Amino acid sequence: MSPYQLVYDKTCHLPVKLKHKAYWAVRYSTYENAKLYKESTKLLHDKKIAIRVFEPRQIVPLYNSRLKLFLGKLKSRWSGPFGVTRASPYGHVKIQEENSDRKFTVNGQMLKNYLGGEIDRQRSAHLLN
Repeated sequence: MSPYQLVYDKTCHLPVKLKHKAYWAVRYSTYENAKLYKESTKLLHDKKIAIRVFEPRQIVPLYNSRLKLFLGKLKSRWSGPFGVTRASPYGHVKIQEENSDRKFTVNGQMLKNYLGGEIDRQRSAHLLN
């Protein structure tokens, strides 16, 4: 209820121009609130993104997102290792599949640094060539 309606117990009929301005002000405040909400949500999302830097000739495992649907208890969601052939500053990385010359580009967020033990030297030499 508007203040006029509270005092006089009847609706206030404004000229069309003033009504239009009032509706515009409401829409503008709604737009501003939505904009602030989107900005804060984006900041929260960006905090969760891990910064990952990859270099050529590095060995990495690849996250298999398709296993979410058909996941067995003991199946790992990570496959690989793969060799990095080219890393872009924008987040996409070209990797080479093990035992083949097939190369493909993936999002850097789908990779992680390989922290395992010794890798078979023959396999890593094939990946890095």
